Amino acid sequence: MPKQTISNRNIHVDLRYLKLLARDFPTISQVTTEIINLEAILHLPKPTEHFLADLHGENEAFQHVLRNASGNIKRKVKEIFGNTMREKEIRDLCTLIYYPKQKLELVKQNDTDLSDYYQTTLNQLIAVCRNVSSKYTRSKVRKSLPTEFAYIIEELLHESSDDRNKQAYVGVIIQTIIGTGRAAGFVEAICELIQRLAIDQLHILGDIFDRGPGAHLIMDTLSAYHHWDIQWGNHDILWMGAAAGNKACIASVLRLSFRYANTQTIEEGYGINMVPLATFAMETYADDPCTIFYPKIEDPTRKPTEKTCKLIAKMHKAIAIIQFKLEAQLYQKHPEWEMNDRALLEGISLEDHSCLIEGTRYELNDTHFPTLDPNAPYKLTAEEEDLITRLQHSFLISDRLQTHVQQLLLHGSMYGIYNSNLLFHASVPLNEDGTPKEVEVEGARVSGRELMQRVEQLVRTAFDDEADSMERERAKDYFWYLWCGPDSPLFDKSKMATFERYFINDKSTHKEEKGWYYSLRENPSVCDNIMDAFHVVGKHRHIINGHVPVRASNGENPIKADGKLMVIDGGFAKAYHNTTGIAGYTLVYHSRGFQLVQHAPFTSTEEAILNGTDIRSTTQIVEMMGHRAMVNDTDKGAELREQIADLEKLLIAYRRGLIKEQ
Repeated sequence: MPKQTISNRNIHVDLRYLKLLARDFPTISQVTTEIINLEAILHLPKPTEHFLADLHGENEAFQHVLRNASGNIKRKVKEIFGNTMREKEIRDLCTLIYYPKQKLELVKQNDTDLSDYYQTTLNQLIAVCRNVSSKYTRSKVRKSLPTEFAYIIEELLHESSDDRNKQAYVGVIIQTIIGTGRAAGFVEAICELIQRLAIDQLHILGDIFDRGPGAHLIMDTLSAYHHWDIQWGNHDILWMGAAAGNKACIASVLRLSFRYANTQTIEEGYGINMVPLATFAMETYADDPCTIFYPKIEDPTRKPTEKTCKLIAKMHKAIAIIQFKLEAQLYQKHPEWEMNDRALLEGISLEDHSCLIEGTRYELNDTHFPTLDPNAPYKLTAEEEDLITRLQHSFLISDRLQTHVQQLLLHGSMYGIYNSNLLFHASVPLNEDGTPKEVEVEGARVSGRELMQRVEQLVRTAFDDEADSMERERAKDYFWYLWCGPDSPLFDKSKMATFERYFINDKSTHKEEKGWYYSLRENPSVCDNIMDAFHVVGKHRHIINGHVPVRASNGENPIKADGKLMVIDGGFAKAYHNTTGIAGYTLVYHSRGFQLVQHAPFTSTEEAILNGTDIRSTTQIVEMMGHRAMVNDTDKGAELREQIADLEKLLIAYRRGLIKEQ
């Protein structure tokens, strides 16, 4: 790094700051040591980032991708042992790394010489751990070590058994671990460390919730994860709105849960009491077969009984009608949204079983509306009002849900910029000519980056206890617009045709016209303009999105706009497997470039443990760097260079006597 020239004037200007810095580095020796340390870190390889999108509650697949680092761990094991181990042995070692506790239980049942197994396996695990830790400083690795085995692991990582002088020393450590009965615990600890070091930072491009049954479990994992961020998706925002108390969001969260017969997250995960809704639905729709509201069963292993399906269908219809009433109330309350055309219950004619939509009358496929008052179609009955108020209370007092939403606020944003990559879930609303589209948000017309920032402020205002009560209420309402508003950067379609898909067979009414972003993003210059507007710089810069499933089975390429845009929604949720032909993407950004990992459907955790079955993945090289990227080339490198510059000023201040050593 070139030596900086620092003038006396600059030193004096920064003197107050330097005195504060001197508290952490009170001597010249400590300053120079830190400069040497930071300079060395700049020349380490860039740590690995993983990008995932649209997890939709598929916890088992998510956990497996985290545990195997999108196949990266297996690749490293093959590099180390490819010439000395058979394929089955490599598979068994990888399964142990992914699921150490469960795999060891199988080994204990089937292996007659556990001591020999542990002796061999521990040496193999240490070799793998040494490889994955090589990108990091000893200090960073030390902070990742499990407390119980920290000293032993550190010794084994930095003492090679190839060194004749250390062979006995290393050997005795391993033998003593086995002899004292701590081998199983040590194996688990070092396997978890390998998983931890294989992924330095995890980026989630939205949509943790809905479809699958394990969103709450995914959130539990993320809450304890070492380094992650999320760009909120429309389904996350829907749940955040529900947690804030938006009744329309609550109704829609429940409706989606019933639509896919997925009540685990609602009931088991967040303890929402469904008894009042079940009671209301059975009484109100007792003689209604609710045929069109039968749940969609996407995973046969999760199929409820026929009796349960009938109950879910009634609950599904009950909450759907409540949702249509509540959302219409919001459209009337907020004319600036320009969504009154989505208030459709007033167009229903009970006499001729039809509904007026956009000037055309369509036949309804369901005509039983016992709670609908034609003279006041959006007024809730007393029973509906009581029910939604009780449900709102359940969402507001769910400690686990509120804790998870706080995690989404802490780690989340509408967009993120990391190492020249612009991350957002769905869209930046555009005009037909590719220019940023102005959208009204709370009286101000904003676009592009400013739109994203203003939306994020509103989201946070909804959870700000110190905010003005009226401002907070408007912010809570806005969650609904973010979910389905035509110019919402999380939706960006002409409409969400929920009512039409339920009640009208004419599929022309189901069509949702996408905003211009979705077609114009194929144009490299449009992507460049967006990145310019968001102040994204760098020779290798990209936009990374989720939200719209990539139809890989139809030949659609997730890499668009000459490599400037990557769409990584490959369909983790089983609902999308037939659409995409795959089961998700993971984008991996390591020191040599980008790799897109395309995953086949995950069978089950049990199958992975018993038979060593991994997710079959195909790796596509997206972009390789001309040189290996170092920490110096990253955002972290820029931070470290600033720290070094400050330390060099402090060093000069010490040497010139402007600040005294302590």
